[in-house]
Amino acid sequence: MKQQVEVKELKEGKYVIIDDEACVIKSITKSKPGKHGAAKARVEAIGLFDGQKRSFIGSVATKVYVPIVERKTAQVISITGDIAQLMDMGDFSTFEIVIPDEYKDKVKEGEEISYITALGKVKLDIRT
Repeated sequence: MKQQVEVKELKEGKYVIIDDEACVIKSITKSKPGKHGAAKARVEAIGLFDGQKRSFIGSVATKVYVPIVERKTAQVISITGDIAQLMDMGDFSTFEIVIPDEYKDKVKEGEEISYITALGKVKLDIRT
């Protein structure tokens, strides 16, 4: 799910969709309007799910899409290799997710963990 906003409404730390990927905004620089044009903005962001750096330049009046990012909690039902089966604590649906290497020692059966979902993708969000 996504919604449309103007570039001038974006803020650092919020989310934006660049190249069909949900990204966290790291910096926004705006230029003054010129003699024959509108002010421009350069938005630099990092992909929420892949970690790639992305940027775009456009008028501050340009409309862009912002993903609806949800943070949810789930209980770990089982772990098989590097795949964990989780049950959402809100709607009790079950799904599987690959455990990244840095979280392997933190994900244990029976415990609750948090995860992020946006644009149909899911990622573990374990904060220490």
